[in-house]
Amino acid sequence: MRIVKEHSVGLVVDIQERLLPHMHGYKELISNVRILLEGLKILEVPLFVTEQYRKGLGGTVVEIQEVIDEFNPMEKMAFSCCDDPHIIMRLNNAAKKNVILCGIEAHVCILQTVLDLLDDGYQPVVVGDCISSRKLADKEIALLRMRQEGAIVTSVESILFELARVSGTDTFRAISRLVK
Repeated sequence: MRIVKEHSVGLVVDIQERLLPHMHGYKELISNVRILLEGLKILEVPLFVTEQYRKGLGGTVVEIQEVIDEFNPMEKMAFSCCDDPHIIMRLNNAAKKNVILCGIEAHVCILQTVLDLLDDGYQPVVVGDCISSRKLADKEIALLRMRQEGAIVTSVESILFELARVSGTDTFRAISRLVK
């Protein structure tokens, strides 16, 4: 199945101040997520951002906020983004089939969101190098389960070039600069 930008939306899940420093490989995670978000912006893929219990976990980290033009996070208390009526309403209103996911934690909020997206008829596209958990084993097990359930797992560079589709364009050159 080819993933096309016209049928895709990005979902940034809970990359928050008090949570991020505890994630496995968090510096590389932030770098990869920034590349993904810059690329999705170039490709004009709409972006949504969630925050889990902002009062306790803080807001989205500045490194993510600064790459999103219209930063308007949606706070949630449920682990799955789909269990929040406001978030699922915005996803439904976007009318896109593919939900490109990045964020934390892989084995909790990302996994539960993926399972519910599948159940709701969406195609989750998990960017494997743009998710993390405190323990690497939890991330790896979550990725296995997501694949088994029907999610597509990809990498940041792979999804950006897949969405770009062709070389020789300004979009391709901008994406190429990002991933180098």
